Amino acid sequence: MKPAVLQKTAQVTVLMLIISVLLPVLAFGAGFSGSSTYKKGTVTGQVYLDVYNSVYPSVYAYSPEGSLLDVADVTYSSKDVNGAVYFKFTSDVGTYNYVKLKFNDPNNVNSSVYQTVYRDKNTGGGGGGWAGGGSTSGAGEISANSDGSVNADQLISSLNQYNTVTINITGDFALIPAKALVGFTSSGKVIIVKSTNGSYVLPISVLNVKDLASQLSATTDDVNVKVTIAKASQAIADNVASSAKALGGEVVAGAVDFNLTAVGKNNASVAVNLGSNYVSRYLPLPASVDADSATGVLIDTTTNKLSFVPTVFSSTYADLKRNGNSVYAVIKLDKSFGDVSGHWAQNNIELLANKLVVDGVTDTTFEPERSITRAEFAALVVRSLGLTPMTGSSSFSDVESSDWFSSTVNSAVYAKIIDGYEDGTFRPNATINREELAAMVVRALDYAGAKPEVTASEQSSLLAKFSDSDEIVWAEEEVATAIKSGIVDGLTDDTLGARDTATRAQAATMLKRLLTTAKFIN
Repeated sequence: MKPAVLQKTAQVTVLMLIISVLLPVLAFGAGFSGSSTYKKGTVTGQVYLDVYNSVYPSVYAYSPEGSLLDVADVTYSSKDVNGAVYFKFTSDVGTYNYVKLKFNDPNNVNSSVYQTVYRDKNTGGGGGGWAGGGSTSGAGEISANSDGSVNADQLISSLNQYNTVTINITGDFALIPAKALVGFTSSGKVIIVKSTNGSYVLPISVLNVKDLASQLSATTDDVNVKVTIAKASQAIADNVASSAKALGGEVVAGAVDFNLTAVGKNNASVAVNLGSNYVSRYLPLPASVDADSATGVLIDTTTNKLSFVPTVFSSTYADLKRNGNSVYAVIKLDKSFGDVSGHWAQNNIELLANKLVVDGVTDTTFEPERSITRAEFAALVVRSLGLTPMTGSSSFSDVESSDWFSSTVNSAVYAKIIDGYEDGTFRPNATINREELAAMVVRALDYAGAKPEVTASEQSSLLAKFSDSDEIVWAEEEVATAIKSGIVDGLTDDTLGARDTATRAQAATMLKRLLTTAKFIN
């Protein structure tokens, strides 16, 4: 070969090597800068953009199951000599073994990078198969059409790849084809319908699509699950604001109408019954809130009454958990009572008053050491679970439909939180003791899906710590479970006082622990 040819070949080879080195940089202009860290429920890290045009990016954090946990804003950090701009981020995600991060390049909407971050370890790592390919984990995204319809084949393909699929909508609702869900009803897969108004998180297992089709006298080919996330009418929004003001509070976010129906031929529809399954609705927050003074609420559009909804707050959104549909909002209150100042249960009482779970005897007094009746505590448990009061005749001979507690007692019976005495009575006005209190709270924990298992040996061990445990008449299992859950502790180090009359302060404290254990508040 001639020297000139060799020289040209060498030059071409060097040029190709240079291009091969530069291509990854040219092809990808965004990424995570090193490994992020995950400690004490917070992920911190840094991202970069090779080209920055004044649009700040965001970092999305997902749970191991693929549920969206947080959307973290970024702050400017630095700029290097090559022009790359670096941004710091902090994301409050709670406690998991690991979380998955996604970073979108604002200069290329079709480009995303991923990172998996393990708790208390500096092992940022790559996203692995979570970003796509043949993976069966992580989260994927598709978009509904302008009329809300979702392509069945595209949804099936995404569900085959991902544990969680987000359906982005530009309108007020999505129409999810039931035929696309039939094969995933026992898979643990989750669909998130997302709009600017909020997001609705739907485990496919809660949607009995074949039963819904049967109710509509149709086949699954002809049925859509309609997920609505719409701003409430101005009249309803005004009523929410007025009701919040009447309580001494103000609206922080909402009001948004979350609804779930199945729609068949000729627009025939039926409501989707979620049973006892609590599903999440995310309401975006305009600013960070104090979780002790803020609460999620629903509005009864007939009475305009606001009621507590189990809600967990992050820095950017409220996660409202409930097994029914309504208009939801977030409000904040600052309740206090003169007679609880300095009381051992003051924080618990004021927190639950802000959550609309407990009321004062008057606007300024709570009477923390006063006894509480069986009907009063049943009503508090029903509120804590966010259950809808059920009208109708009672199964108890001493509960009349005209009694103030009738509908809440019906709800508590439906949720298997209370049962009566052998003579068919409930004895609503009898004072409740600590044993009965523990039993109701543990049953509520069971309804919420958060009751721990307690073996016979564990039960014996837990109760043996208390010298008066033999005074428990019938609720040994429930009391032991309450002790294991941290809901019940002793009156002293070695006494339970199971047969002692419970006080309003003790009731509030047990309910606060119930809500915390069930992850219904933070």
